Amino acid sequence: MEDDERALLADFVASRAPVLIRVAYLLTGDRSSAEDLFQSALAKTIPRWRSIRHSDPEGYLRAVMYREQVSWWRRLRRRREVSIGTDASVVADPSTGTDLRLALQAALWQLPPAQRAVVVLRYYEDLPEAEVAELLGCSVGTVRSRTHRAVTRLRQLLPNTELLELQR
Repeated sequence: MEDDERALLADFVASRAPVLIRVAYLLTGDRSSAEDLFQSALAKTIPRWRSIRHSDPEGYLRAVMYREQVSWWRRLRRRREVSIGTDASVVADPSTGTDLRLALQAALWQLPPAQRAVVVLRYYEDLPEAEVAELLGCSVGTVRSRTHRAVTRLRQLLPNTELLELQR
């Protein structure tokens, strides 16, 4: 890779890494796993940098992250224990609604990984069902059923929450 290509890649990573690691954190539920996921996806993206840098490198990297996470789930085939405590490196948000966000985050970690991924992609990333299905390697019907089950479970875990009433 030439020096100018390396500089462009370094600038891209420096500017977009915080957002992409946050998405990885939502998928994995663990800071160190999120960083591992990001690094793994970045390692798979770098060889293709020359061909993707002019199109949508962030979209490409996100797709690699989603596929890599699905691959990890399939390899594990078991549910890991996930701490729902707060991460010391996360800074509290001073704006209103912090309690709701923390409650939602704790409830999100109680979902199975596949349902959590669908919720993150559909509502955090605001992707259409067809794109979520393509990224996760499943059918649109599977995305719909996982979304329905996930939102139903979140409603059970978070009764009296206006946020979840919007989805009805």
